[in-house]
Amino acid sequence: MDKNELLYCVNIKDNAGEFSAAAEFLNAAELDFSSYENKETKTIHHTVYAVTEEQGKANFEFLKENVPMWNEYGTELSDVEYFEMKREDWANVWKKYFNIIHISDRLVIKPSWLEFEPRPDQVVVHIDPGMSFGTGQHATTSYCLKMIDKLADEPEVSTFLDAGCGSGILTIGAAKLNYQDLHAFDFDPDAVMIAKENFEINGIPLENIKITVDDAEVYQAGKQFDLVCANILGHLLIKFKNNIATWVKPGKYLVLAGILNEEFDNLSNEFTAIGFIELDRFSEKEWTGGLFRKN
Repeated sequence: MDKNELLYCVNIKDNAGEFSAAAEFLNAAELDFSSYENKETKTIHHTVYAVTEEQGKANFEFLKENVPMWNEYGTELSDVEYFEMKREDWANVWKKYFNIIHISDRLVIKPSWLEFEPRPDQVVVHIDPGMSFGTGQHATTSYCLKMIDKLADEPEVSTFLDAGCGSGILTIGAAKLNYQDLHAFDFDPDAVMIAKENFEINGIPLENIKITVDDAEVYQAGKQFDLVCANILGHLLIKFKNNIATWVKPGKYLVLAGILNEEFDNLSNEFTAIGFIELDRFSEKEWTGGLFRKN
């Protein structure tokens, strides 16, 4: 078989009962992965993947070395296993673990293979599990979408920036809720490519969105926005806070997500110190997100 037809994967079994703790470590290690729960055994599986055999083997050695250390901090990971998978099988293996998600009364996330007849007042975002973060399953993504939906009714909130866009799900939600002047970026070129594909799947013309490969440490759009969603790991939000602040119009809104519960108070204090007011926070399992307004 042509090696270009393969993905080089490492599977880890997780008995913690929820996704978040292990996902935090895998994200921090900048690994590409997907997670699902076996509904029968109640066991979670995290599959780290690579497009080259060399990187796949390197991931395997890295995980064998680090999983015991991560377990000291609350994960329950075991059975680190290397295997190869046909690329064509990747999209199908996860299908039975994904359902239609009702983010709000009017905003719905739907995988392509499931049937759903929306009401006239509902909007549907079509997102399939794939090789980029953001399917609406994770608490941080869900919170951002809820805030996008909530602020869509504010007459003076229309422009939108998606910082760390991943699959593009937040930008798609904003577009379908009639936000204008949409901008998005991610440091991962593959994520930007996948986001563009998802825009097209959802019928959003690429010319309607300015999407780039950029880093939150230095990104500048040359303008400020009514609503910024920054779904990035907590320590990076703090590290880049001064640049993030420049993206938000005075008097307008910033959603911060991707933050562990124990980190959020400190993060809120950091952003309050540079001119933001915390308006809302919501916790689900290990994660907390917050809505802020810039003075």
